[in-house]
Parts: sequence; structure tokens; C-alpha cells
Amino acid sequence: RGGRGGRNPKDLPREQQVSRKVSWLLRHGAQQEGLVLGKGGYVNVQDALNTRALTQLKITFAELRDVVASNDKQRFSMILASSLSSSSAATTPPPESNPSAFAALQEAISEYPIDYLIRANQGHSIKVDTDGLLKPITIEDGNVPETVVHGTDEPAFRLILKSGGLRKMGRNHIHFASGLPSGFRSLISTDGTADEKEAPPVISGMRKSSTVLIYVDIRAALEAGIKFFVSDNGVILTEGNEAGFLSYEFFRRVEKRSKGGNVLMEGGILPEGVVVNVEEWEQEVGSVDGKRGKKGGRGGRGGRGGKVRANDDSRDLLA
Repeated sequence: RGGRGGRNPKDLPREQQVSRKVSWLLRHGAQQEGLVLGKGGYVNVQDALNTRALTQLKITFAELRDVVASNDKQRFSMILASSLSSSSAATTPPPESNPSAFAALQEAISEYPIDYLIRANQGHSIKVDTDGLLKPITIEDGNVPETVVHGTDEPAFRLILKSGGLRKMGRNHIHFASGLPSGFRSLISTDGTADEKEAPPVISGMRKSSTVLIYVDIRAALEAGIKFFVSDNGVILTEGNEAGFLSYEFFRRVEKRSKGGNVLMEGGILPEGVVVNVEEWEQEVGSVDGKRGKKGGRGGRGGRGGKVRANDDSRDLLA
């Protein structure tokens, strides 16, 4: 789990090693480590610390608390096990947006890890009950975000179009941000004003290395029956349609950030000369259910990155 570029995880700062290992455990490896995700996706902290994955790194309760409280993308939530009996416990906001929760973690109300529960706020590839973990986005509830954007790069975008849209692949959901990271600027605001350009930066849902921005018409997708959710750390999620993908027809606008920037696509209309060819995409990248492609390995891009990045960049453990 060394991340991108083959960097040895042992060379990473201790905090990153802990964060990545906990991400893997809670998002992908809980079942093989003997954990069962309970209500809201939580597991007991002591049980997590007892897994081989965390004992190999000799992760302590104090380190786990610090990672939850200080994580820049608010990937995790930790609560007292006794609080889960309350109706709101499963949707407690992450520590940074909840001062009392942050203080509780810092001050350690209890010094015993068995008294706490922990979860990943999103990014799962293993089965998890979304009730209490994710909040539905509906037009009726009035919580539809103005901006829903997926970050990728140019080679991956070519494959996204060839496959017919964004696919969840090995994960449970396709991931989006509700705005742009710090330093990003949209070429065109969503409503013709400068509001989107001046909006506060988001911290979760997109890598800062993204060079292509896919803006989604979420209202049209909702009206077509596609369900969307929002996680506690603000990531927008969808399972896509019954085939597990979100068609390019819902791509409201696609912008290229590099080399001065330009609009690659608008109004759900494919660029001139682009043709959807799922069979060819499967040969180049992988099958629609996330299995290995016919040309060997993970899409011919040097390991795990190719297939995943072509369809859902957020599978990266740092997303």
C-alpha cells in the first residue's frame, strides 16, 4: 500500500503510514482481518488495534486518535461506543467540523480503546450498510449541491469516454467533490457568476494532481433515477445506474486545467471523433466488474493505477 509511484511505505512519515494502513483496514480489508462493519460502518477500536494489519505497524491508541483528529481530509470518525445508541450518533460530523468531538479525541474521555468505535467516512470497497454512514441527496430535501465535480487526468479521461462514463469499478461508489481544492479555478462558473471561483476550497473528494475536471449535472441524474449521497467529510457519492456507471450524458462540462486550460466537452455531447467502445476499453483497461483486462494486469499503466484511474480516481488511498 505504498501509494502512487511505487514509493516504499517505510519511507513515508509515520503519520502517513498509520493513515494509509487504517484506510486500507476500514475501507477494504476489514473482512479479511476478521472485522465486521456494524451500524454506520463502525468497528470497535480495540478490535481494530488487534488486527494483524495494525499490529504489524505497532499502531497505538494515541496514534489512532491523533490520525482521526488531525487528518487533513477527515477520512475517519471516532465516537464513544455508548453514544451509538442515540439516533444521531451514526451521522456525527467529523472532528474538525465538530469542536466537541475534536476535544473529546484530544482529551481522551476514556483511556480504553474498547470504549470507542471508528470508521472510514467513505471510500469502501467492502460491503457496508449506508444507513447512518451516508446521507441521501434528494431534490425534495433541498440538499442538492450546486457543484459536483470529478477530478482525473487526460489519459484517464480518454478511457472514461471510451467506456461510456465514470465507473465505480472495485469500489462501492464513484466519488466527487462539491467544489474545487485550494488553488484550483474553474474556467466557467456554474451560474455565470464568479461565485464558484471564489467558493471556499474543498478538502475531500479530489486529488490535487487532477488536470481534468468533470462537472456533473446532478439534478438531471437524480431525475433519471440515479441516487447520490454525501459522506460526513463532504464527498459526493453515487453507485451510478444498474450497471454501476454514470453515463457521459450527465457530464455538464469537462475542463482541462493544464496548458492554459480549455473546455473539452459540454452538455453531455461527446467530442468530435470520440466513439464509445466498451469491448475495446475492456481489452485496454479491464472488464466492467473490475477484473483484470485482457492485455495483462491493471491497464498497462504500471500497476494498480491504470484501471482504477480510468474510472474512479478516488480509489487512491489518499482520496
